[in-house]
Amino acid sequence: MRVVVTGAAGFIGSHLSEALIGSGHHVIGLDAFTDDYDRRLKEGNLASLRTSPCFTFHEVDLRYDDLGPLLVGADVVINEAAMPGLTRGWQDLAAYESCNVMAVHRLVEAGRSAGLARLVHISTSSVYGAHAVGDETQATLPVSPYGVTKLAAEHLVMAYVRSCGLPALVLRYFSVYGPRQRPDMAFRIFAEKLAQGRPIDVFGDGRQSRSITHVDDCVKATVAAMDSGHIGRTYNIGGGQSIELRRALAIIADELGVTPVVRHRPARPGDQRRTLADCTRAKRDFGYEATVVAEDGLRAEARWVGATQRRDHQLHAVGALQHVADPDRHTRA
Repeated sequence: MRVVVTGAAGFIGSHLSEALIGSGHHVIGLDAFTDDYDRRLKEGNLASLRTSPCFTFHEVDLRYDDLGPLLVGADVVINEAAMPGLTRGWQDLAAYESCNVMAVHRLVEAGRSAGLARLVHISTSSVYGAHAVGDETQATLPVSPYGVTKLAAEHLVMAYVRSCGLPALVLRYFSVYGPRQRPDMAFRIFAEKLAQGRPIDVFGDGRQSRSITHVDDCVKATVAAMDSGHIGRTYNIGGGQSIELRRALAIIADELGVTPVVRHRPARPGDQRRTLADCTRAKRDFGYEATVVAEDGLRAEARWVGATQRRDHQLHAVGALQHVADPDRHTRA
């Protein structure tokens, strides 16, 4: 099949694109590079994909660019694109509304015109609010602008399903982690600071818990939902177990062989207190079960961060040596 993956240069989107290609699909990757962090990180996510003849990439902003030609001949769209993060939305709601609602509207309209067989829209446990514990029938009470806009996008997609026959379904991811995590995500921040011998800021008491989901399980669930999920349904995608933040920090520190220095800060508005996904519906409909144990996944991420930092340090060292050897290279024509 020809599968369009929005947000393909991102953390989850790049892993998903690789898995789809590995399963024999052709992927059309879209990304706008609108993130606050260094573009080179996302370009790195794309590096192996760009070598595949089964991958085509377009730098596209879903809010403004013409999407119709990009969806011609596509069978499926998986919408991984969004403005993420729980804190920025309090100061910049317009960015979240445009990326998480208006962009979805334009994508859905383009998908209808293209005659898609299926649209898989990615949402989040943040739609449930501070306590996201249970199955998909629990109340949706978001406590952040991010959660509010993601819930609005869900309602928009489902309105198209009910009123226009859009063949769409929704996946609610729970705290995805693993290699290529964004630099603003907690476990990557912890690992990087620990590796550098810097103190860790923990917002709140550290006893907040998350139903963390390794990116490998997340991708596996998304591919299975693309193939066998039921149109018009919403599915929780979680890791099968919950872990306290302080325990996760201890595991990462142990893997890196360091003792963490923790500074507790006031809890941030919009942070979730406890999440634990009931994924019974996903298991029943398309056989999803998480397989990565939280401790194993956290240790693997710590090793990935350590390896990434060693590689970056070596690159900087090589650059410094080259400068010493030829200090006037930038001044020559």
